[in-house]
Amino acid sequence: MAQRPAGPSPVMNAVIDLAETDLAENFELPGNDVPAEELALEIMAEQADEFTCGSCFLVRHRSQLAREMNGLKYCRDCEG
Repeated sequence: MAQRPAGPSPVMNAVIDLAETDLAENFELPGNDVPAEELALEIMAEQADEFTCGSCFLVRHRSQLAREMNGLKYCRDCEG
């Protein structure tokens, strides 16, 4: 195994190629041309037959309820 010479370590300089960053800013990924109308989501409140898991915080159907403890409900996936 090679030994490093004693003394101060060499100074490392970071060089950023600005031309590459300019190219990256202008690069478009495929599928990026999604119209804004397709990105609209309708947010709905939790329904009467749903609960929020106290572990993963996902909204689940009541059929996925595994247990309830201290006012928190847990889904089957988290209770595994």
